[in-house]
Amino acid sequence: MNEQFIVNYKNFLNNGKTERECVKELTIQAEQHGYKDIAAYTILRPGDKVYIQKMNKTIMLFEIGTGRLNSGMNILGAHIDSPRLDVKQNPLYEKDFVVYLNTHYYGGIKKYQWVTLPLAVHGVACKTDGTTVEIKIGEDPADPVFCISDILPHLAQDQLKDKASDFIPGENLDIVFGSEKPSKSDSLKDTKNKDKDKCKKEVLKLLKETYGIDEEDFCSAELEIVPAGSARDCGLDRSLILAYGQDDRSCAYTSAQALFDSKASLRTNCCICVDKEEIGSVGATGMGSHLLENAVAEIIARMPEGYNELTLRRCLENSIMLSSDVNAAYDPMNSGLYDKDNASFLGGGLVFNKYTGSRGKSSASDANPEFIAKIRDIMTKNNVTFQMAELGKVDQGGGGTIAYLAAKYGMNVLDAGVSVLSMHAPWEITNKEDILQAYNGYKAFLTL
Repeated sequence: MNEQFIVNYKNFLNNGKTERECVKELTIQAEQHGYKDIAAYTILRPGDKVYIQKMNKTIMLFEIGTGRLNSGMNILGAHIDSPRLDVKQNPLYEKDFVVYLNTHYYGGIKKYQWVTLPLAVHGVACKTDGTTVEIKIGEDPADPVFCISDILPHLAQDQLKDKASDFIPGENLDIVFGSEKPSKSDSLKDTKNKDKDKCKKEVLKLLKETYGIDEEDFCSAELEIVPAGSARDCGLDRSLILAYGQDDRSCAYTSAQALFDSKASLRTNCCICVDKEEIGSVGATGMGSHLLENAVAEIIARMPEGYNELTLRRCLENSIMLSSDVNAAYDPMNSGLYDKDNASFLGGGLVFNKYTGSRGKSSASDANPEFIAKIRDIMTKNNVTFQMAELGKVDQGGGGTIAYLAAKYGMNVLDAGVSVLSMHAPWEITNKEDILQAYNGYKAFLTL
C-alpha cells in the first residue's frame, strides 16, 4: 500500500473542508506540477498545462494533447462541496445569556447527526472596502469549538415520540457561539432591567478585535459549519479512513492526482472539480451552469487555429468522462436496503455505476454499454480492481451525480468512484485500498 498517498489524502481533507479551501489546495498543487492560470497564455501548444478558476469555488485543469480538440478530451469530473450547515446573513442573536449563530443546512443531511458534536467555522467575510477576511475557528487545538445543544433524555419524552426527521427542526440547528455567566445584578426573571444583548456585544467585540469584522459584515460572508477535527485511521487494522467530506473529495483528490501524474498524448486531459452538486449543481459554480463549455471555449480561443463554435461543440460531444463521485458502501447492519449482488463493498476497488438516479432511473444518464466495455478493458489491462454496483434497492430511494449534466453535450459518461459508509454523515468511512484503486483507475482512463 502507498501509505504516503494516504497521508497526503488525509492532509488534503484536513486542509480542504470547504470548496474555497479545496480550490486553494488544488491550485497550489497544480502550480507545483507546472500548471499556470490560463491568463498567462495567449497561445496554447501541446504539453501546456493550465487551470481556470470560477469564483474561487470551482477549478478546471487541462493538459493540452497533440491532437485537435474537435476529437474530444478525456475528462475526470468530481465535486468538492459537501453537506454542512451554512451561517445565515443575519445570524447573531442572544437568548437568555447564550449567544447563537443561526444556520441553514446545506445538502442532504440527517439533522440529528449534527447535534452535540464539536464544530468548526470555516469561510470568508467580504467587507465593503473590498477586503476579504479568511476565517477558520475550531481546527487548531488551541481554538475554541462550537456545538448544537440537545435536550437531556430526562426531559425528552415528547421529542422521542417524533420521527427522526422531525425531532430536530432545521431552525433549531443553531450554533452555541458564546455565553456569559450572569452577574449578581442580573436575573433571567428580571427582563425589565437586564441588558439582553450583553454577551452578544462581547462576542462582536471579539470578532472586531480578532478579525476586524462588524455585525453588518455577516451580510456578505460565506461561513460554513463543519465537524471540527482531523481525518483519522479507523479500525484496529487501520484499513479505513474516518473523515468529514469524503463525499466527494475522495474522488476529487484522486482525480486531480491522476491528472498531475499523467502525460497527455493525442487527447487533451482534463479534471474538473465543481461546486453545488449537493444541492442540484445549480448556480454559477455548479455543473448545471455553462462553466465547462465556457472554459473549453477559452482553451479553443488560445489554440493556433483560433476559436470556432463548431470545434467547441465537437470537442464536448466527442469527449469521454468519468463522473468521479462516490457510491454507497454495503452496510451489513442495514443489509435490507441493498441488493447485495449489485452493491459496492468497502475494499472492493473502484466502483462503476451504469446509472444513478432514483426509483425509475430518474435523473440518471445511464451509460452506454459500448463505453462501459471500453472502460472495463482499460481497467483490466492496468490491473485496476473495480466493481459494478448501484446505490441501493430500487424502491428505497436513490441519488444523482453530475453525469447527466455532462451527458447533455452528447459525450459518453460513466459514474466511477469510491465506496463510502455513512455517506453524508458528519464523519464518513472509506477504505484505503479503494482510494488507491480510484487513483489507479482514473490514471488508466487518462491514457485512452
